[in-house]
Amino acid sequence: MHEARFDERGSVIRWTEAAGEGPAVVFVHGLGAASTVYHAHIAARPELTGRRLLFVDLPGHGISDRPADFAYGLEDHADALAAALDAAGVRGGVIAGHSMGGAVAIVLAHRRPDLVGRLVVTEGNLDPFPAPTAGSSGIASYTEEEFVRDGGFARVLERVGPTWAATMRLTDPLALHRSAAHLVRGTEPVMREMFVHARVPRVYLQGELSGDLPGADGLRAAGVDVVTVPDAGHNIMFDNPDVFAGAVAARAEEPATLTGPGQGPVGRRAACTSPDS
Repeated sequence: MHEARFDERGSVIRWTEAAGEGPAVVFVHGLGAASTVYHAHIAARPELTGRRLLFVDLPGHGISDRPADFAYGLEDHADALAAALDAAGVRGGVIAGHSMGGAVAIVLAHRRPDLVGRLVVTEGNLDPFPAPTAGSSGIASYTEEEFVRDGGFARVLERVGPTWAATMRLTDPLALHRSAAHLVRGTEPVMREMFVHARVPRVYLQGELSGDLPGADGLRAAGVDVVTVPDAGHNIMFDNPDVFAGAVAARAEEPATLTGPGQGPVGRRAACTSPDS
């Protein structure tokens, strides 16, 4: 386990890593999740053999500290992630962000482009104000007091299903609510605009089962490889690890047309939805 300070009070962000060569791959989890739970199984994939892999838990999540006076905005998470990468000596890494972690990865590339060599965003939030669900918008529908002290956290845990609840219950409720509220509010400039203008190779992975996103053609026009992943929903790393691992392991100069065992090419044929987590 490794750690780095991310605020003036000495709070630390923590990560685990597998040693290896070449540009590091940095996995960043979604809202109420943890990086090792969602990504450690990918480390064993042959596509990533010999690569340096980092599994970072954002502030308030997993094994990282959860200060009560931290804002937990996307910019705050990105700056904390930057502190971890600075401490780890990562430059020009492959930043693979899932859901909220995808939005954090985009903000990181905007604020600290020296740290990012390639972005792999898996169903990341690109726009503010998502449709109401049990995800970020559902959490943000509570006031902070209602969520943290008046039972909102427990009610959300009952609704999200066992997989997400397993990691969400390890997340600090205050951090979870503030992160969700900031995710719904978005950034300035908005995450989509940062993503469109990022000057690194970019891949957006969208589960086939998740539906369409207005504006996907604009992403393609800006040079983003939008890949629709067959037989997958929001958690692509679980539903179709073949395609996910291939996208993360691909070199920057390779096209985003990926194949998995028993599949044909996975093309850029469909738009992608921005998830609510």
